[in-house]
Amino acid sequence: MLAYAITDSSTLNFNSLTSDLKHFSQKADMIVYRDKITNTYNKNASIFLVEAKKHNFSKILLHSNYKLAHKLKADGVHLTSSQFSDIQKSKDLGLFVIISTHSLNEAVKAQNLGANLVTFSPIFATPNKGNPKGIEKLRNVVSHLSIGVIALGGIVSIEHIEACEESGAYGFASIRYFSKKLLV
Repeated sequence: MLAYAITDSSTLNFNSLTSDLKHFSQKADMIVYRDKITNTYNKNASIFLVEAKKHNFSKILLHSNYKLAHKLKADGVHLTSSQFSDIQKSKDLGLFVIISTHSLNEAVKAQNLGANLVTFSPIFATPNKGNPKGIEKLRNVVSHLSIGVIALGGIVSIEHIEACEESGAYGFASIRYFSKKLLV
């Protein structure tokens, strides 16, 4: 099962970037640099990509900014659920595309527009993300798509990961699961 780390300011610190990325690389196959609060995202993205490429991630993505991802030679982009119109633009630039979805209709639309993978969320309870969809809805989305579905939202334990795997999900994504506080 693919393990996809989503960074944020609670899990990635540019003062300890080398050790933070080493930590991520021990558990994650793919990683995305996501930071919704900094005003230096472009500069940080460049630094992040240089350092992340020193590790064995299968894909290194930037969040939402497909033009920057292309310019900085990231492997791809993780688009938000409001960026369906950017799927083709991203693909035209040669980027690997993941897009966030929250319904079967959105997931099917993403597949039809050419996304490589979708995230479907939230699966479990997670702060400020609304009611969880649950494993049965995840299983339903997986059964309707021919592209991989990455379970996202509230995944903080091996039990959560196993439930997602049993649903047929291609992988799981998390912020908190990859936190140094949870990993030993």
